[in-house]
Amino acid sequence: MGLQEEFEEYAEKAKTLPDSTTNENKLILYGLYKQATVGDVNTARPGFFNLKDKAKWDAWKAVEGKSKEEAMTDYITKVKQLLEEAAASTS
Repeated sequence: MGLQEEFEEYAEKAKTLPDSTTNENKLILYGLYKQATVGDVNTARPGFFNLKDKAKWDAWKAVEGKSKEEAMTDYITKVKQLLEEAAASTS
């Protein structure tokens, strides 16, 4: 399986993460996903009162400069880690 296929598979698996997944981890995944699919941030930072979008933009900006492949690999690794943690907490 190629990196792109594995990335798409884990993007689907990420949708099954439990509700208890922290916002911090969700933002990490969001930033890596955007970096892998779009590349470096290409929009202006949202306004002061738009906290949710600003946090998402900041998470994306934090991984700026990573290659598409590196962002995909980091995303897959993070989803695997979160799925393992979720499985361990339910057993």
